[in-house]
Amino acid sequence: MIEALQYQFFQNALIVAIFASLAAGIIGTYIVVKRMSLISGSIAHAAFGGLGISYFLNANPLIGGVVFSLVSAMTIAIFKKKAGNRLDTLLSFLWATGMAIGLVFIFLTPGYATDLFTYLFGNILLVSKMDIIMIGVLDIVILAIVFLMYNSFLSVLFDEEHSETRNIPITIVNVILFGLIALTIVATIRVVGVVLMIAILTIPAATAQLFHKTVKKIMITASMITLFAAITGLCISYYLNFATGPIIVLIISSIYVVSIFLSKLSVPHFNWAFWKS
Repeated sequence: MIEALQYQFFQNALIVAIFASLAAGIIGTYIVVKRMSLISGSIAHAAFGGLGISYFLNANPLIGGVVFSLVSAMTIAIFKKKAGNRLDTLLSFLWATGMAIGLVFIFLTPGYATDLFTYLFGNILLVSKMDIIMIGVLDIVILAIVFLMYNSFLSVLFDEEHSETRNIPITIVNVILFGLIALTIVATIRVVGVVLMIAILTIPAATAQLFHKTVKKIMITASMITLFAAITGLCISYYLNFATGPIIVLIISSIYVVSIFLSKLSVPHFNWAFWKS
């Protein structure tokens, strides 16, 4: 680990791991509490369309990812209520169309799109300084909006009907929340890629939920789990020359499985209620 820290690319990867863990832990909590994993998966795959177009135009792929993911998030938020039981159709449409657009523009781009395929499966070791700046800005925006709208988000998450009686603009709050999911997806896409995105957004928060009941504690624990998995996976992939995304997801999944057993375990003289507070 100390030896690897002398390299700039490894330092960049650690910084992105910290940024991505914060965003994924906080927004992932909202996704798990509201049970929006399919929505987040749809936004993530739709973002690939923007990545492909940006690559074709020789621009930073993350810029196109932000645009496409935000448009997809706003479309879902606005039409979610009207779609009703056909919401799954809308999600499938955005999911498939975004991927198709991205793949078409990749094939239209001369040469082999090696770098872009890292966005599919993730490779945190390849992040650039520009990626760090952009992901850092996205993190600041996410944290600022969550801080300012924390109570509104909680109200809408747990009881939309009651929120309407309190004159909370449900649609606007959902648009902002889904927009944050979109920004988080772009901020973490370099870590695990589009294909494995759902794992990093849902499993750490689901693990934290086994031990905690309050949203703030779930956010903190989920961020810590994601950071541990990202750094551990980063080290393993560096020394063993493995792909980073799958390793990180396997670590997160292992923690979840162990946590399920621990949460059900009854050990004398040990107060598990302390962890579940």
